[in-house]
Amino acid sequence: MDRRVSALRVIARSLSSRSRRPEPQQLRPFTSCTARRTDGVFRTLTENRVRTPWIEALRKKQQEGEDPTKASGKAETPKHRDLSPKKMSDSYHSVILPLAQDPWLLDTYLNSSGHIRFGTLLMDLDALSGIIAYKHTGDGVTTVTAACDRITIQHPLTEICDLELSGKVTYATGRSSMEIALQVAKVPQSGQQSKPEDVMLTCQFTMVSLDPGTKKSVKISPVLAETEEEQRLFRQGEQNSQHRKQLTLRSLLKQTPDDEESDLIHALWQKQLQYHDPNDPLRKPHNVHFMDATRLSTANIMQPQYRNR
Repeated sequence: MDRRVSALRVIARSLSSRSRRPEPQQLRPFTSCTARRTDGVFRTLTENRVRTPWIEALRKKQQEGEDPTKASGKAETPKHRDLSPKKMSDSYHSVILPLAQDPWLLDTYLNSSGHIRFGTLLMDLDALSGIIAYKHTGDGVTTVTAACDRITIQHPLTEICDLELSGKVTYATGRSSMEIALQVAKVPQSGQQSKPEDVMLTCQFTMVSLDPGTKKSVKISPVLAETEEEQRLFRQGEQNSQHRKQLTLRSLLKQTPDDEESDLIHALWQKQLQYHDPNDPLRKPHNVHFMDATRLSTANIMQPQYRNR
């Protein structure tokens, strides 16, 4: 009888101590903004992506014994694809960045001085070029960015406003590569037309289509130039393509400097020797700099202290 009473007392004390335990404390996040599941690119540009974190996809491939960085050897692009010519307007795509309307979105685009970070816009343009490329090529291919060049800042952004990112395929001959012309412009006021001075920057992306399995280039549809403006864009893309090929052929990795280039280098070397000679009256001009003085180092400017939260 005494044993039963003592056992009941132990159970009662245990239940009483559990009832007096404090409830688990709710952890407060470091920031009050909504978590954005993105890699820094504007969320509208990532809606069509596969909703699987890349690290999980990588681990899955590794568990299956496959190396995603190497070709599988099996062609995955359909052999009988529709490669008929397409219009430039078929690949046109535009996205509005509501920077003036969404303070938290603007917060991700500002630097410490209160200006729009140019690199963030380039990330968005890279994602936009992928969307445009797939609208032209269709499914069944892998499209990668080969180059981003001819970035022209026509009118620097001096105010916070909504921005429109737009572009389309302007050059494709049926091979594996295509050129995409992109621009960033201010969104005009309601009822007004866009003006040339509203265009902030223009640039061209070169994209290449590959077979997902073999990692080799595959053919894509050529693009049609119907209007005079489209024909101008197509000719410009053709000139850009020829210029890139010429630069590749003239690369120092493939050929040595010719006689004219060697003579120029030697003349520059002789000239700088005169700058160091105290007995020579020739002195270095103010607009000439030595090579070691052109070394650059980057500096990461962190957010000011009052932005900590």
